[in-house]
Amino acid sequence: MTLQQEIVGNAMQMAVVSLNPGQTVYCEAGKFLFKTTNVTMETRLSGPSDNGGRQSGGGMGGMLRQAMGTAMQVGQRMMAGESLAFQYFTSRGGEGTVGFAGVLPGEMRALELDGTRAWFAEKDAFVAAESTVEFGIAFQGGRTGMSGGEGFVLERFTGRGTVIIAGAGNFIDLNPADFGGRIEVDTGCVVAFEEGIQYGVQRVGGLNRQGIMNAVFGGEGLSLATLEGDGRVILQSLTIEGLANALRKAQGGDKQGPTGGLFSTHAG
Repeated sequence: MTLQQEIVGNAMQMAVVSLNPGQTVYCEAGKFLFKTTNVTMETRLSGPSDNGGRQSGGGMGGMLRQAMGTAMQVGQRMMAGESLAFQYFTSRGGEGTVGFAGVLPGEMRALELDGTRAWFAEKDAFVAAESTVEFGIAFQGGRTGMSGGEGFVLERFTGRGTVIIAGAGNFIDLNPADFGGRIEVDTGCVVAFEEGIQYGVQRVGGLNRQGIMNAVFGGEGLSLATLEGDGRVILQSLTIEGLANALRKAQGGDKQGPTGGLFSTHAG
């Protein structure tokens, strides 16, 4: 069953979700805004499962397997810097309403999973999903992650149902197949992409004069993200690093020189 939801607002959007009786939606801790009184709220370390996250049978062996599975999930989320717990909301005795939001000024998007393709998203993009959607962590190859600085850890969504993500600034939807099969973007601009898209990180130019000029004066650092294939890609117009730099400049704590931000001096 598709989650009934409406995304409202402009600069700081929120998702208002309407739950049918007995329907469950879960979110990352810190993304909940409000709910009606007939919606119950429960915080658990375990991720969603086919039975909506409830305890499974199987006696002591089943309990042990479930505990080990939960510990592995929590360990992965801890390594990824994600929230350790999820909050589950279930409507009781009629229809209910729950509100969610991201943590940065920007857009939100509802993605519909049909069970054939997974979706991948940058860390902290996840807001909420119905209980039929599985949340996981995908680790990119060490060389890719170390060279790019961003994109080493991705959120992975599988199953069927609706998942809501959030980003900074405005969103644009692209398909690399419409641009010769490959696009190159700032590593901080990637929000999410469908399974089948090949994600990587490449050096900006070579170790020559122009490459050094791009890295030092272009403000992009040493790497760009590459997205190849045929599928949907969502990019954001504002990077977290860009927002942080703007806030530091506004507070007088970051004096950037003519190098586009690669070298900064911090005034006390």
